[in-house]
Amino acid sequence: MPGARLQRFRNRRHAGALLGAMLRELQAANPLVLGLLRGGVPVASEVAGALNAPLDVWLVRKLGVPGQTELAFGAIAEGGVQVINQKVVKQQRLGKDRIQKISRQQQRELSRRARLFRRGRPPASIKGRTIFLIDDGLATGASMRAAIQALIQREPREIVPAVPVAPASTIAQLQTQPTPPAGNTDSAVTSPVSQVVALLSPSPFWGVGAWYDDFRQVRDSEVIQLLDAHARSGTALS
Repeated sequence: MPGARLQRFRNRRHAGALLGAMLRELQAANPLVLGLLRGGVPVASEVAGALNAPLDVWLVRKLGVPGQTELAFGAIAEGGVQVINQKVVKQQRLGKDRIQKISRQQQRELSRRARLFRRGRPPASIKGRTIFLIDDGLATGASMRAAIQALIQREPREIVPAVPVAPASTIAQLQTQPTPPAGNTDSAVTSPVSQVVALLSPSPFWGVGAWYDDFRQVRDSEVIQLLDAHARSGTALS
């Protein structure tokens, strides 16, 4: 946390400016900033500006167990990346046909969002880059873990999950998260997560929104506007 006086954030842009100032000190080579939809994008926009780095969204859809949508048995990402947790699949007795049906449904939604937010621009190149994976905060960290598991399939040099606020327990879990091989989460290999950055790690936590004065829902139009602005700024995706 930069400075003992920081207790909360005015809004996501304020949080992003502070986070960007901290991440700039890392002096990462060939950085790329990826914002998780939707709340992570205003934060990521400020980070990208501070780092003079390209901005993109990282489109991930969790694959939820039917009737238990909060329980994910995997995740999909752009480019046909799919991560499956075989333990959950076995526990929930999910057949191949059911898994394929859910995956197709979520793939259609992921493709729709890619068209909506990128507006014809190609996704950024991931391979060999330092990836700053940004959200407006973490609670359990489930979405961030799914994003990391999907992102690693694109072979980044390293991944730095970075948020304004998260509980210490979630930060520790992400820092030690094993990296699954493609299509499986049963075996662990060395994780590319070099560190996890959070400006605040309060206890008690009370939820992400408790640490913002303004935590209103981010609209699709705001995400589109921010991405378009960065595309026009000259920091082209590559």
